[in-house]
Parts: sequence; structure tokens; C-alpha cells
Amino acid sequence: MKYFLLYIKQTLRFVLKPLSFVPAIIMMCLIFNFSGQDADTSSQLSYKVGVEVLTMTNDVLDRGWSPSHIRELSSLYQLYIRKAAHFSEYLLLAITVAFPLYVYGLRGFPLVIFAGMICVGYAYLDEYHQSFVSGRSPSYKDVAIDSAGALTGIIITRIVSWTGMNTIFRPLANKKTPKNKKHKK
Repeated sequence: MKYFLLYIKQTLRFVLKPLSFVPAIIMMCLIFNFSGQDADTSSQLSYKVGVEVLTMTNDVLDRGWSPSHIRELSSLYQLYIRKAAHFSEYLLLAITVAFPLYVYGLRGFPLVIFAGMICVGYAYLDEYHQSFVSGRSPSYKDVAIDSAGALTGIIITRIVSWTGMNTIFRPLANKKTPKNKKHKK
């Protein structure tokens, strides 16, 4: 029975470990889809998100804003909404890239470098992709915002992973026994 359970555990790891990259691939597809929208569609989406966020803010904080004032604020803050979207997308991308790399044993500074290269490289490719979309153009400022989001996501991943391995997942970690330990009879 013990060997059967060990076999099941190894099989699950063999199957599930590569699947840990699926969220990163989904995130890359979402980013590609958003940057493939023409300028008008992208602007309308940012406007709608702004209206929803400001409506929720109005409800939670009881600001008393009218619907017309909320629409005006959404137009006013659209640039910030777009930049926050860039930051958030790449924060999520970095988390979905860094966690699987951590699972595969990449730790510390190499994790930051490798996951960072993947995310920043994708940010450059994404901006290049936008150069082919109607009404859109590439921006180094967007790459910088994307990179800041990615770095934040990688740092969050490192903190969560380190904390998890030193607290709740500690019993699952390989325990090392001292070589000089003598058994009493």
C-alpha cells in the first residue's frame, strides 16, 4: 500500500508540475488579446472599467456622485486606469510565471532574473505587437510600467513562497538529518 501511494504521488507530480505553467500561458493570451484591440475598442473598455470602479467607490465611500459625474471622472482618469491595467496585467503575469519556476527549483536571484527576463521580454513583444494595431503605437513608458508590475509580482511570489516553505509547507519539505547523530540503545 505504501508503494502504491508513493506511485500515485509521483504520478500526480509528473502530470501536474508541467500544468503549473498553464496560468502563465492564459495570462499571455489575455494580454495579447487586450493589446490586439484597436484604439477605439481599448478606450471604450478603459472608460467602462473606470465607470464601474468609480461607481463601486461611490457606493462604498458614499460620496454622493451622480452618474454624469462618475462618467466625467472616468474620462478624466482614463490614462491612470490604462496604466494601472498595464501594471496589474504584468504583476499577474509575473506571479503566474514565477510560481512554476519556483516549483521547478529556481530560487533567489536567479528566479528574479529569469522570470523578469520572460516578463520584460513579453512586454517588449507586446508593445511591438501594438505597432501593427490600428490607432495604437508602442511605448517605452508602457514597457517600464509593465516591468515595474512584473518586478512587484516576482517579489510577491518570493515572499509568499519563502513564507510558505518556512511555515505551513515546512512539514512537506525534505527534512535533513545530521550525519553525526548516534542512536542510543
